This record gives sequence, structure tokens and C-alpha cells, in this order.
Amino acid sequence: MPSMFAAYAENAIAWALEQVGTTDYALRCLAFVEDAYERSNAIELFGGATAHESAEQYRAAQSEGPPPRGALVFYDCYGTIRGVPQNWGHVGLALGDGRVVHAFDTVHVDDYVAIQDLPSAPGWSACQYVGWASVETVLAGYRPRQWS
Repeated sequence: MPSMFAAYAENAIAWALEQVGTTDYALRCLAFVEDAYERSNAIELFGGATAHESAEQYRAAQSEGPPPRGALVFYDCYGTIRGVPQNWGHVGLALGDGRVVHAFDTVHVDDYVAIQDLPSAPGWSACQYVGWASVETVLAGYRPRQWS
């Protein structure tokens, strides 16, 4: 990966690992990974409104092999939020060694395949692995954060 993207990924991973154990992102996995990239790099990303939409936009299902460091790792996950039942999806940030830092009830680190075996929240399906999106794909179209 080009050095700029590698630096952005390293900043995002460092920020994400600092959040391990917190409940600030409970059921807000997409906000967690977006904040990891945006807050640590002073940029804005433009993905989907849900983890599932982002997985489709980034074509995560087309990925092959284990997720590389800095990639967003996507799962299908069905449940109800504010009375709306649908596939909201789940997403985490790859550490490059088969592990993913992600926000479930708390922020924690798990093997990307083992996330499928985690107990789901009441009324939610278990996560099913979809694939991953590279740093380059996620950062396509990013822009520096506009400070007001």
C-alpha cells in the first residue's frame, strides 16, 4: 500500500486500539471505524449509511484471502434498530494478523472468523463474514476535514 495510505491505516489502528474496553460505540460499529480513520487523520470518509451499505459500496464480497492491515472487515448482521428490522451489517478494522478491532457491546479485538461465533444481542442474528475493503478503496474520495 502506498505510504500515505499506510500512515493513515496505522493512525486509525492506533486510535482504535486506544478505545478497547470502552462502551462509547455500543451498536455503532460503522461510526467506530469511520472515527478511527477520520479522527486520527483529520479527514472525512464517504461510505454508506450502514455497515451493510458500506460493504456493498466498497464491494467487500469480492475480496480474497485474509483481510490486510487497515482494511475494513464486513459481516451481515440482521436486527431491529428504532423499529426497523433489516441487515444493518457489522464492520471492524483489520490488524493484519487475522484479528479485527471492532465495536459490539464494547470495543474489543477478535479473530475475524471467530466474530461469527460471538453471542449476538437479543433479537439479532449472528454475524456472517462478507469480506473486506482495502485502505485504498475506503479512502477513495476522502477529503481533508473542513474545520469550522
